Amino acid sequence: MPRDWIFPIVLAIFVAVVVWFGRQIHDFLLPPSDSVTVPSFVGQTLTDANAEIARLKLSSAVVDHTPSDRYPKNVVIMQRPDAGEQAREGRQISFVISDGIVARLMPDLRYQSMREVQLDLSRVRMKLGKVTYVKSDIIPEGHVISQDPAPLSSVAEGDAVTLIVSRGGLSVLQVPNFTGMDIDDARALAGRTGVKLGQVVWTPLGPNGPPHGAVVRQIPDPKGKIASYDPVSLQVSAGPYESGYLIRQVRVLVSVPVPDETQTQTGQQLDVRLTVTDATGKYDLYRAFAEPGQKLDFTVTAVGTSLIDMYVNDVLVGETRLGVEPPAVYGKKPASPSPVSTQ
Repeated sequence: MPRDWIFPIVLAIFVAVVVWFGRQIHDFLLPPSDSVTVPSFVGQTLTDANAEIARLKLSSAVVDHTPSDRYPKNVVIMQRPDAGEQAREGRQISFVISDGIVARLMPDLRYQSMREVQLDLSRVRMKLGKVTYVKSDIIPEGHVISQDPAPLSSVAEGDAVTLIVSRGGLSVLQVPNFTGMDIDDARALAGRTGVKLGQVVWTPLGPNGPPHGAVVRQIPDPKGKIASYDPVSLQVSAGPYESGYLIRQVRVLVSVPVPDETQTQTGQQLDVRLTVTDATGKYDLYRAFAEPGQKLDFTVTAVGTSLIDMYVNDVLVGETRLGVEPPAVYGKKPASPSPVSTQ
């Protein structure tokens, strides 16, 4: 290349760079005439915002939805770029849209472990708030004693729930000797010693049996070691003049199943029926509408071999066996005396 050409070529390149750089500075400081000032779309419905977007020859996209107690459903609560910025024609304006207040039913978290609590709260999109641990001789360690908001109250997504959780009671209890005591005295002793009584089985033991209400057997055995929330079951004499089937008194705690996430919304009630079948026949223990996740607590008296069936919307969803009648437990019933002849 001739030496005389070098300087003009370098000068031309320099001028081109200066012109390009100056144009960039100009466009930055003074936007071109085809740009518009982005208005504020916050507070507008998505329909109105899109109409304004079309008028300004921009484009829009909904990038997220979120619950809001301030803005109704389908209203813009955030935008990018912000109001007042400059944008060229055709530029995309991104919107975050309100889902409004999503009403849900507060799950019944009582008696659940903390892992179960986290799963339930995640399902209804709620948060775990303050957790307070207290001693309890009834609820196992790490399980929920009470909650706020209350079970089945109306809540919104994002709300926090406060829990009182058991940290256990006495590490172990010595089982008292209930055998030979009257059932009322046994219940009083259990209350004084912090022992929780479980199933009470009333047993006909024939004419040579102990008096009515006498405890004849217990599980676990006396002086055994149990946790403070473990129950002690008692077998009680029905009296020397009673015969027939075993009678059980059982505390039953059942939870109404949650078919899917949509059933946790307010007003989605289920037709729930609990049916007891025992030696006396079959009868409904409970028949009513209930909320998904609701806990139902009953003390059931059942005779002989017995079970509870749960139906939801007339579909069998579970069966719990309460007890089985043991064979030949009573012996032979004494024969009735022959009538005396008057002849």
